[in-house]
Amino acid sequence: MPKTTRSHTTRSYLLAAVLSAVAVCGGDAVARVFPFGPRHRAVNDLANQFVPFHAHLWDLLRGRADGGLLLDWQGGWGTSFLPDYGTYLSSPFAPLVALFPRGDIEYAVYAVTVLKTAVAAAAMTFLLRRLGPAGVWWWASVLGAAYALCGWSLAEGTYNPMWLDGLIAFPLLCLVGEWVREGRRPLLGPLVVAVCWFANFYTAYMATLGAALVLLVRLAVTDSFRWRTLLRAALTTALGVGLAAPVLVPVFLGSRHAYPGVVRDFAPAAGTDVLARLLPVTYSFATPAAFVCTAVPLLAGALLFRRDAPGRERWLWGGLCAAVAVSMQWGPTHLVWHVFATPNGSPYRQTFVLSGVLVLAAWTGLAHGLPDRRSLLGGAAVVLALTAGALPSALLTPWALLLAGAGLAAVAGALLLPRRGRYGLLAALLVTGTLLGQAAATTAYADRERLARLDDYPPWGAEHERRAAALAAADGWPAYRTDAGLPRVAGNDPLLLGGQGAAYYSSHTPAVLTETLAALGGGWTSRGRNLLSLDNPVTDALFGVGARWRDGTVVRTYTRLPLVTVRPPGPPPVYGRSPFRNQELLLGARVYESPNAGACPVGTEVFLWAPDATGTARLGDHETRLLGGTPKRRAALTSLGLQRVPGLRPDLPGPGGELGCLDHDRLRTAVTALRARAATSVRVTPDGIRATLPPGATGTAVVAAPHIAGWHCEGAAPVPYGGLLAVPAHGDLSCTFRPPGLRAGLAAGTAAALGLLGVAVAGRRAVRTGRSPR
Repeated sequence: MPKTTRSHTTRSYLLAAVLSAVAVCGGDAVARVFPFGPRHRAVNDLANQFVPFHAHLWDLLRGRADGGLLLDWQGGWGTSFLPDYGTYLSSPFAPLVALFPRGDIEYAVYAVTVLKTAVAAAAMTFLLRRLGPAGVWWWASVLGAAYALCGWSLAEGTYNPMWLDGLIAFPLLCLVGEWVREGRRPLLGPLVVAVCWFANFYTAYMATLGAALVLLVRLAVTDSFRWRTLLRAALTTALGVGLAAPVLVPVFLGSRHAYPGVVRDFAPAAGTDVLARLLPVTYSFATPAAFVCTAVPLLAGALLFRRDAPGRERWLWGGLCAAVAVSMQWGPTHLVWHVFATPNGSPYRQTFVLSGVLVLAAWTGLAHGLPDRRSLLGGAAVVLALTAGALPSALLTPWALLLAGAGLAAVAGALLLPRRGRYGLLAALLVTGTLLGQAAATTAYADRERLARLDDYPPWGAEHERRAAALAAADGWPAYRTDAGLPRVAGNDPLLLGGQGAAYYSSHTPAVLTETLAALGGGWTSRGRNLLSLDNPVTDALFGVGARWRDGTVVRTYTRLPLVTVRPPGPPPVYGRSPFRNQELLLGARVYESPNAGACPVGTEVFLWAPDATGTARLGDHETRLLGGTPKRRAALTSLGLQRVPGLRPDLPGPGGELGCLDHDRLRTAVTALRARAATSVRVTPDGIRATLPPGATGTAVVAAPHIAGWHCEGAAPVPYGGLLAVPAHGDLSCTFRPPGLRAGLAAGTAAALGLLGVAVAGRRAVRTGRSPR
């Protein structure tokens, strides 16, 4: 490659990356959003899942986490971690958070988000230059950056940073398709597929579907369609997915064991709203964020009118753009895009593929040179027609029309300028200015709208630092648990703040954990997948909670049990409707009294169970706020304080609540009796637990951890005991955890590696015999 060409190539990638980073950071700065202003980014799953999981990864990489890659001892009283890793943290970029201080984890996640956007721009630029030359090198940078700065990236990907790996995957998988079409790089192709699927299987699946459609068009356009090419593509994909199977299979089975979300039927968005989202500065949670810089639809539309482009090329690329757009609105193809399940959240998560296809269509036209006036007029007519169709939509803003119109004029003007000297520089400034202006404005608008429309949470600050330090000082694991307590910061406070509590939020929240916590009086949001900390003396005793955050400080609890206890011979508890009776069944003793005429005996602690109530409950001068309403929310069992006055009845927010009167003396007696039969020593490992039981112990050894699938114990198969892990007591207890599907995934990965080795051997033999490896 000539030196000048290499220089332009490197310049293209760097320019695309810089444009993307500048647009994202510039838009956040305009909106005065973290880290450029007082408004925070902590909304929805970004605060509830992604930041806490990255904080836990930081702890893992620094050797400070309780648990390991297979088992997480901190959230949900002990849960499988490999599915969470494969869903949220397996990106090659995720470990970069360890380069930041722990207290700057939000800065780290933001930096990784911007970096992923920049890499997506560079990857698309690389693909465009690989597909064919254009007259001016910077056009590849602009279109690559336009892809990375599409509306899906700016409105959806920015607070779901794991999805941005799919944004990177699409151009990389299209590149693999080119290698397959040419019969080149048979070893590198499966490895690229493996990295994409390992990084984020969900969006990689969508990117793979999109890349397959692009490959079919490329085969048809270039007259290189061969069935063996499709077979080679299928083999390349299968080998790559197989290499990622050690993580993919546990993720799949983790979803199978998860508490079920609400099943929804897909309802397509209004056509006018879909067209409106093609414009900058629009926002809606339930419509496809299809915006891409006006230069892209203008050039893609111009391709349809170019006389210097083959008719088959024009109509195949135009047809592909239309087919992808329509497929997002039709129920059956919607399910195909989303792995045959309508998402609980945004139903248009594949929109980045449409943006990528539009960019490829635009570049295909530029491969024949800049458009002439006739084709440019046709492209402008397409853009104007789409905009006119969006006019009835309530999603349109004045800024959307202004920026779209200004962008159309600027890009069209740039394409009409002479192509030499200072005019070339002016054209570049007009086009890049349109890109940066539209993308930054869309970023700023989305920042503001997210904060107004979505749940938001307090960003990391001095109070969180103080709370985390207090929890760390009180930590005594595994002798006892320290609960991050209430009020909560996010859905995964034990991962973010420290300790080992019940709170946990994931797509893989085990059904047995949700059901057990609910039976004992626990609360939730997100339809049972976002579990809340349960502040209750009985459950604290049962689960060995020795310290918890409450009312701005860490409080110690002394009626607690070790992680392993031995229960008398007999059947396991069978839960009923009352959490008070269920707690007593698991404890093995009566500790609650029933209220008399709605009032508890003096000296007992009054607890209210009203899972569907919303409002304030009061007992004297003590009040508690409830937020319930199944199936989305469930209020937790909550204390109304000590009964100090005879006959004082609580004021409840509505009918249907149940009161329980906890006798702390009875609880201490029950705990003392169980402690006499508890393990004499307990040792936890990153993948299991070991305990020394009292000599001659009989009955059932119960571990204060949920009986999730994957536990294996020496000497006997584990059994559930009121939803907890248990085994018959005989000798010491030794249990290890292996996520379901890990062995099958390792076997599939090994088979794929052997298959890749076979491809390598066949390729070497073909070279030695002088035959083409194709």
